[in-house]
Amino acid sequence: MSSSVTASARQHTLAGSAIFAGTCLHTGQRVRASMRPAPADSGVVFLRTDVKGDGRIPAIGRNVVNTRLNTVIGNASGASVATVEHLMAALCALGVDNVLIELDGPEAPIMDGSAEPFIRLIDQVGVRAQDAPRRYLEILEGDKRAALVPASRFEVAVEIAFETGAIGRQSVELVMDETAFRDELAEARTFGFLHEVEALRAAGLALGGSLDNAVVVDGDRLLNPEGLRRPDEFVRHKAMDAVGDLYLLGHPLIGRYEGRYAGHGLNNALVRAVLDRPDAWRLRAPSPDLAEAV
Repeated sequence: MSSSVTASARQHTLAGSAIFAGTCLHTGQRVRASMRPAPADSGVVFLRTDVKGDGRIPAIGRNVVNTRLNTVIGNASGASVATVEHLMAALCALGVDNVLIELDGPEAPIMDGSAEPFIRLIDQVGVRAQDAPRRYLEILEGDKRAALVPASRFEVAVEIAFETGAIGRQSVELVMDETAFRDELAEARTFGFLHEVEALRAAGLALGGSLDNAVVVDGDRLLNPEGLRRPDEFVRHKAMDAVGDLYLLGHPLIGRYEGRYAGHGLNNALVRAVLDRPDAWRLRAPSPDLAEAV
């Protein structure tokens, strides 16, 4: 698959079904899931197969119900799916517009804590074009203090700062297309701090977290014996999270995301603010110059 997929004028879905399973980071449950082809214009939809009543949850910004340490989407019937951001990031980067994701539990499996396992699953089944035009959400205007500003392509600029010497201050800036996501962000794992684990588990979170699916920091040192996949893996994971959170706009993006110390909560506030300001964006087809840019 090439980066031209993300610049295509046509919508895409999966060419086949992909089944996967794994432990969930926060609930600690083992969940089975599948990604299945979906009709044009249906978008990304999660389906809880283990609940009675309405288990369908469209992956759009207005359906986000919680952003504490992860992004949780839910519907009016009370069904929800947690930790959707890594899978959403992979779908965004690989140009998958329409897909049905079925789960038999309340959270997407964490896999190894990065987006790479989801990329491998999508690569295994492939994607196929659909007979419907693709529309991008293009930022037309924005306040300089906002985290989304106009640009001719999708750009991501993220800065983080932590007092621990294991992280410190890090930043990354990328033109975001499929190749950049695969090469620069996909392998970056989620991370957390040892001193927070007890409180998180008391709150029913991080029950499935381990050194197999997260980078854990204790003071100024890492607990993972293998170390980091990149020296700045932390900020790269934050950028990957942002790509996933922004795909809750419901369309691929033409604009520049600037995140300074941002997390899921601020990202979702941004998504909601953009959707509430239709004068600040438009839906458009990709142009030839966009195809060349990405």
